[in-house]
Parts: sequence; C-alpha cells; structure tokens
Amino acid sequence: MQISKQPFKLTLLSSLLFASPVFALDKPQTMDDMWKIIQAQQKQLDAMQAKLKAAEATSPTTTAATPNTTAEKAAAPANSPAVANADVKKLERKTDVLSQEVEKLRTNLSIPEEAKYKSAYGMGPAASKVYAAGKGLSIGGYGEGSYQAKVGDKGDSHDTADMERMVMYLGYKFTDKILFNSEIEFEHGSTGEGAEEKGEVSVEFASLDFFMNSYANARAGLVLMPMGFINRIHEPLFYFGNQRPMVEQRIIPSTWREVGVGLFGAITPNLTYTAYVVNGLDAKGFSSDGIKEARGGGSNARSENFGYVARLDYDPNFIPGLTVGGSAYVGNSGQNQTFAGRKANVFTQLYEGHVQWKYRGLELRALGSWGHIGNADLVSASNGEVIGSQNFGYYAEAGYDVLPLLLPDTTQYLAPFFRYERLNTVAKAPQGFAADPTKDWQIFQVGLQYKPIPNVVLKADYRNFVAKQGPLADDFNLGFGFIF
Repeated sequence: MQISKQPFKLTLLSSLLFASPVFALDKPQTMDDMWKIIQAQQKQLDAMQAKLKAAEATSPTTTAATPNTTAEKAAAPANSPAVANADVKKLERKTDVLSQEVEKLRTNLSIPEEAKYKSAYGMGPAASKVYAAGKGLSIGGYGEGSYQAKVGDKGDSHDTADMERMVMYLGYKFTDKILFNSEIEFEHGSTGEGAEEKGEVSVEFASLDFFMNSYANARAGLVLMPMGFINRIHEPLFYFGNQRPMVEQRIIPSTWREVGVGLFGAITPNLTYTAYVVNGLDAKGFSSDGIKEARGGGSNARSENFGYVARLDYDPNFIPGLTVGGSAYVGNSGQNQTFAGRKANVFTQLYEGHVQWKYRGLELRALGSWGHIGNADLVSASNGEVIGSQNFGYYAEAGYDVLPLLLPDTTQYLAPFFRYERLNTVAKAPQGFAADPTKDWQIFQVGLQYKPIPNVVLKADYRNFVAKQGPLADDFNLGFGFIF
C-alpha cells in the first residue's frame, strides 16, 4: 500500500512546488502590494508545511539511499521510496527559503530597504524618514566629530578632539494619521567620567503628530522651537562649518526644545506655518552669555509661565530655491520666583527673520535676530552678572559647489564658503549696570565642505574672532559628519 501511494504523493508535491507563481518574488511597489505578497506566501507556506508533515507521515519506512546524481535519479523508478525521499527534502529546502522571504518582507514593512532623504514639516532629512514610512518603525540618525586647534590669543585654552554628537532618530507610524518621532543624542562620546561631566544623553525631541488636513495638523510633546535655521535642521550635512553659527547658539539657543502643543500646516502650498504653546523659560538661567541655560529641555522644567512661538515660511514659485520667513517667541520667564527680593514677570521676547536661496551650485543664507528681556535689572542683581535688556545677532554666508565646473557628470560636492557674524548678548545694559564690551563679537569664517556621497561630509574651516574689548582665541577646525 505504501508503494501505491507514491505517485499520488509525488503529483501533490510537484503541484505545490511548481504550480504557484508566488515563488517568483516580485519586488513590491507599494505597502499594499507587500501585504498581499506576505499573505499569499504565508498561506502557501502553511499549506506546504501541512503537506510536508503528511508526506513524511506516509513516507516508506524502508531505508533507501537517496539518489544524488542525474543518472541515479533517471535509473530509479518514479514511485520508489528513494525518489520520494528526495522530493521531500527538496520540499523542505523550498519551505525554508519561503520562510526566509516572508520574514524579509515583514522586516521591510518596518525598516524600508532604501532610505529617502527629504526634509518634511521643517525637520531634517534623516529626521523626516518616518513621514515616508508606510507603517511601523523608522530608524535614522547622524553623527559628527571634529578636531579644533586654537590659534592666536590662545591664552589658557587648549586644542581638542571631540566626538561631538551621535544621534538616533526613532519613529513609529501607527497609522497614516498618527505617528511618533524622536531624537536621542549622545554628546561628547561619554556621559561623564568621575566627578567631571564630559557629556550627556538627552532627548532632543519626542512628539506625537496628528494629521488632520493640509491646513492644520497637531503636534504634542517635547518639540523643537521653530526659530532660525539650525534649531529644526541641525544635521551636519546641511550647514557650513564644523560648528553651528554662533548667532544660532547664543542669541537663538540651538538646540532649543520645550514641552508643548501646537499646530503646523500650509496656508497655501507655498506658505507654511508652525505655532506652539510651551513651558516658559526660567530667568534664573539667564547670563551675560545669553538665554541658553534658561531652557527647560523637558527635564522637570518650571511651568508657572508659558511661552508662545510661531513661524512663517514662504517659498515663491517665481524664484525657485528661495525661502523667506520669520519667527517670534514671547512669554514671561519669572516662573513665580523672586529676583533681588521681588517677584518679577521677566517678559522675554525674541524675533528673527531669515532668507535662504539655493540655485544650482550656489547657496546663500542670511539671518538676523533681536531680543528683549524685561526686569533685566532685577535678574542681573539676582544672578550676579549683567543680563542684557537687549541682545542681537545676525550673519550672512555664501558657498558654491565648484566640482560640476570641473567634472560635469560628478555626483560629489565640494564647496568653499564664507560666513560673517555679528552678535552682542549685552547690546543694552539695564539701568544701574554697565555694558560689557567683551560680549560684542564679530566672526569671520572661511572653509571647505566636501561630500563624496550625499550621506557623508568632510569639513575644514578657520574662524577669526574679534571682540570690541579683550582677546578671543581664533580656531582651525577639521571634522566629519554623516546621516543615515
């Protein structure tokens, strides 16, 4: 009886192995296609595994050598136990291959095979990967490191080598309407060494997006403040120089993030906006170097006062590559605290305007910012240093990709650039305090930016610092950066 079952079993195995087109694993073009392939393959896999068990259960118990060569297979009877065993082994191999393909497709649903680097909703290209994902998990990141040599007016400063940042972007697309996005940053290659704090791990942003329509979408969580260029797009491939512009460190304190909620969208296809309500700054952190240390950063931030921030950007069709825009932040920073024995609102304002134009190999940027701090006299007396009642900063830069002029078909990038900055964190001292001319700076910077591939950049630059009073060390910088 066992021998008589073999022709039926062989016919069944052959139909399973060769009748279905699913083995031709066509690359899916959409997420729906991928799901259909997975479902079809899973169904076939289940059927094959069931038939395999049935075939093994009905296979002859007589031990027989499995034919290996073509001649041996031709010589063996079609219904022999040896041929049946060979076909069972073939079925096992094909089942294993199919199982692996199903797992690959399942993985591709979470992590796309090819990354598409395109900025979305004001975020950096690597941070925007989750927006293009079909569903599930999205992983990206960036890193940068540099060597800095102090030259001229070095004083007691020293040269440094620093793995400045290593960042992971983790996002998850729950549905087409709801997603989560985050940035986790490791600074300076460490989280501390003994009593000396050398670095830290920080959540740079972590927010939920709720998409309603093109005009108005909601965001809640630890959000990046939509001010300037660097706050939102701070990946190293997308700004000149190893160090971020000083204006966007001391006047606009990048990276600036707060816990908040708000809206973003497009009023017209060319006019976009972002607006948040966030926890306010803490004036106890104000210093003569600016407002950077007053940020809450989502770490048990004081929220007795709120801040309000909004941004507009316009990309006109009649000048391709041009973006003009501005942003504003207002809010009390007193946080229900006393300053020099008195309660103070410390009403804080910060405004900025920016323009950017990218045309073929040319890249131009300009930004200006002005701030005002109320009750600066009380804050100065309380904090023990002069807090500027007014501050300002601006910069302009230009770069040009020269490689297409030398190698017309190249995909690489090489741009010399120049940047000029002017800033003063104590542009106006409060009544009863003297201005601090050591905070009035000019910076002249020149450098080169080289991208062998779009994901990697190598940088070299020199910065000349000039203070209205007192020495400032110049620096020469070499560095690298990448995104993925």
